Amino acid sequence: MEYKKFTELTKNTKPSTELKEIYLALWYAKKDDWDMAHNITQDIHTETASWIHAYLHRVEGDTSNANYWYRKARKDPFSGTFNSELDNIIKTIFTS
Repeated sequence: MEYKKFTELTKNTKPSTELKEIYLALWYAKKDDWDMAHNITQDIHTETASWIHAYLHRVEGDTSNANYWYRKARKDPFSGTFNSELDNIIKTIFTS
């Protein structure tokens, strides 16, 4: 899937059936549905899912848990805005 297509799908009120796993977690994160995004990422054992998981715990305000997940993702903790971090994650996923 391409970045442009994903961003178009985030305008929908319901997730597309073509979104699976990590893409679905990102869709819910973009929709500010913390619980759904978290439930999906905690069942995916990749560095990318750990990065999203870290972001979600940072949004939640649980810095120590976020830092744990940043380490699992092999990423430095992010200190910018939530929107800029989520955009960075999405752009990285779609360019890799």
